[in-house]
Amino acid sequence: MGPIAEAVSAAGGSLTRVFGRAEIPLTLLDTPDRLILLRDQLRLVNAAIREIGDPSLPARLSTGIGIAGLGPIGVQVRTAETLGSALARVEIVTPLLLQTATWTGLRRKGANAFYGYTVLERIESGRQANEILALGYLLGTVRHFLGPTWRPDHAVVTGATMSGRGEIQEQFGSEIAFGSRAGLIFPAFHLDTPNPNRDDPDRLATAEDEPIGDDLAACVAHLIELDLDEARPSIDGVARRLGLSRRTLQRRLDDLGTRYSDIRDRIMAQRAKTLLTGETLSIARIACELGYADTSHFTRAFLEWTGTTPSRWRRDVCVGRQTKVS
Repeated sequence: MGPIAEAVSAAGGSLTRVFGRAEIPLTLLDTPDRLILLRDQLRLVNAAIREIGDPSLPARLSTGIGIAGLGPIGVQVRTAETLGSALARVEIVTPLLLQTATWTGLRRKGANAFYGYTVLERIESGRQANEILALGYLLGTVRHFLGPTWRPDHAVVTGATMSGRGEIQEQFGSEIAFGSRAGLIFPAFHLDTPNPNRDDPDRLATAEDEPIGDDLAACVAHLIELDLDEARPSIDGVARRLGLSRRTLQRRLDDLGTRYSDIRDRIMAQRAKTLLTGETLSIARIACELGYADTSHFTRAFLEWTGTTPSRWRRDVCVGRQTKVS
């Protein structure tokens, strides 16, 4: 989100308008590592394109950032022995690490390799912009092995037309064709290229069997955190963002041995403790920030969560700090 915000600001656009159109709280910029849904990402990119009138924005963002923007997936790439093994790793870990309905992987077609990307989730708009964004990251992955000036034979996106095609082709350094699946096409012999700057595999930061947020409860928790930036979260709002009915969401959480209210209370308690630790906001203001009509309702809820009152919890934290200092 940071690079998107920088691009919008540099072009003289309004971040408030962009995030408003995407239905994402602007305060999310204060916590850029927080998980957001794929459809939210698409809306944000589309809103930014609309705001500054630049359809090549996704290509510029992803090619400029490279594999540094891939986080733990980039770690997998940097520790692979060859380009082929790196792309095989990406195919395995992407759905685990991102927890989005996407596929990224390698397919051989005769003497050529097709490094592809597909959005599996049904989305109404923004698919092509998301594909262009993804192609820049795919390009950065291959260039880690073949050098910063390497160009694919051509790139592919879905659809029949594309705004800003010339600028995007210039950004990627290759022609762009239309097909059923987005990706890069290049000679398959490149897959045997060794990693020129391989990181120590023993320092691998994220193992393939350690997914990030790989269950529905984790996604619900992240969405509740997002809603807290604007108003008190509701199960109907979370279900809508997940594309589920309220009843279906409740049933699936019940299958996991938890409830929406349990997850909400845990997140609310964490946010309340964070605000109370800051010492700058009054308890009345914190109650308002968390969506409570008055302090007494917040106090009763906090007592139920923690077994103590907000004021007592804040005093205990202050005493603990003073003890450490002395």
